[in-house]
Amino acid sequence: MIKRLLSAFLITSLASLSLAGCVPTKAVSGDTAQTEAEPTIIDAHSDDGRTVVGISMPDNLLERWNRDGLFLKDEFKKAGCDVELKYANNLIDTQINDLREMIEDGADLLVIAAVDGAALTSILDEAKQANVKIIAYDRLLMNTDSVDYYVSFDNYKVGVLQADFIIDKLGLEEEGAEKNIEFVTGDPVDNNARFFYQGAMDNLQPYIDSGKLKVLSTQTGFYETSTAQWSTDIAQQRLQIILNSYYPPGTRLDAVLCANDSTALGAVRALESDYPGTNTVLVTGQDGDIANIYNIFEGTQSMTVYKALQQESIVTVSLGTALLSGETPDYDLIDNSSWDFECAYNTKDYNNGIKVVNSYLLQPYTITIDNIEKELFDTGYYARNASGLIYAVK
Repeated sequence: MIKRLLSAFLITSLASLSLAGCVPTKAVSGDTAQTEAEPTIIDAHSDDGRTVVGISMPDNLLERWNRDGLFLKDEFKKAGCDVELKYANNLIDTQINDLREMIEDGADLLVIAAVDGAALTSILDEAKQANVKIIAYDRLLMNTDSVDYYVSFDNYKVGVLQADFIIDKLGLEEEGAEKNIEFVTGDPVDNNARFFYQGAMDNLQPYIDSGKLKVLSTQTGFYETSTAQWSTDIAQQRLQIILNSYYPPGTRLDAVLCANDSTALGAVRALESDYPGTNTVLVTGQDGDIANIYNIFEGTQSMTVYKALQQESIVTVSLGTALLSGETPDYDLIDNSSWDFECAYNTKDYNNGIKVVNSYLLQPYTITIDNIEKELFDTGYYARNASGLIYAVK
């Protein structure tokens, strides 16, 4: 299931790139690798002789954005590029100012994970006018024709995996008692949250319509179940209200579909403090944050959808260097790569309101107590130190 990049690619294809030229190489399997010259990266924005990549992440509070930022910075530096990495503290104005500074500092490429994908239109127009290439990273940039490409995971599939887990564990396809579920979805201004939600609801709605799956709070819509800024505290407070209003002693809650791990943390805390039942409530998640990995081991969280962030950064760096070389990547970026993981090229599903943005999509997968050691620890994504504490390796 997990496929990692061949070490030969990292050693020969990225480390060998020169600072001034940033020339990609093609990895060859086996004991030897043969370098093939590709078009030299063009310093299209400024005439200072540098190739500058600006990376703008939404915040450094969520563990995943810290890891994304560091992965991207390291890989672009290996490719010989100068890199500016900034975190916006979940503030739109801060992100706009960061991006403007990057443009003024001579950025040739911007990699942007937006605080609000619909709020950056003007600054993106400025970047385009300055001949800066733009990659939307993980979150689609909306209502603009300035974005060149989108790199993310199959976000619809994330919701499908969460729903499928609930359907299986609750035995919804079998004869039996009705089950109760509540929803804690994502940030309403994050376009990805809609894909997560739609993937889950498309699979769960038939069971809700048939009465096999009940939502006692009646809150099933995207906005009424959403969680501003993916906040753990907001998720906890909302579920506490639901538990106290609809789940008195004797009323069983069977599952809480949480869109990601930060909302799952809030749900687990709410269940621990306010749920009077004695049954184990299924709780879903996404990202594989360390706190949630502990919760899976402890049995308070049932699953997480894991996305190998290093794969996302590898695709983004390959795409970015191709763009900076004057290329117009398509399927060939995948076909000519030596990636040892799945990636799909999508040209029809990610419409940002102005245009369909050509996208490179990686595959997420389900992590439970049954496969967590094999899929996350044996593969080297996570490890334990001498004291047994878990830490992320890559």
